Amino acid sequence: MSSVLHGLPPIVGEAPRVLILGNMPSVMSLASSEYYGNPRNAFWRIMGSLYGFAPDAAYSERVSAVTSHGIAVWDVLRSCRRVGSLDSAVERDSMVPNDFAGFFAAHPSLERVVFNGAAAEANYRRLVGEVPLPYVRMPSTSPAQTMRFEDKLSAWRVELER
Repeated sequence: MSSVLHGLPPIVGEAPRVLILGNMPSVMSLASSEYYGNPRNAFWRIMGSLYGFAPDAAYSERVSAVTSHGIAVWDVLRSCRRVGSLDSAVERDSMVPNDFAGFFAAHPSLERVVFNGAAAEANYRRLVGEVPLPYVRMPSTSPAQTMRFEDKLSAWRVELER
């Protein structure tokens, strides 16, 4: 049996409007204590393209840039058992969700939720229930999602620039 993995605290500024939810941080992200720590993950490249910062800037600069645009980042899972980084490798019975009731209560400025991939949406709905805000599922920024970067960027741009 694999050991229990614990997720990261949310990235959240003073008055977030959009909550981007992944499923669970990758092995590389957990090791660095940074969201989307795998350089092959398109998340920071997409955010940099949308909000005008270098995707390889210092993590604190990237965090400041997204929070200054009303973006919060978190994951559905607070903890789970998983070997490797793939969402499909998460042991289903080990999944424990984050406290979303508390998060939404603490951040009433939130207007919508953006799921970063199908696993995040499916696990939220299975473990937490209904999403209390308008939401959309976006193509995963994971390198395991083989969609071309330009197509991912275009889809994310449509959603985040509205």
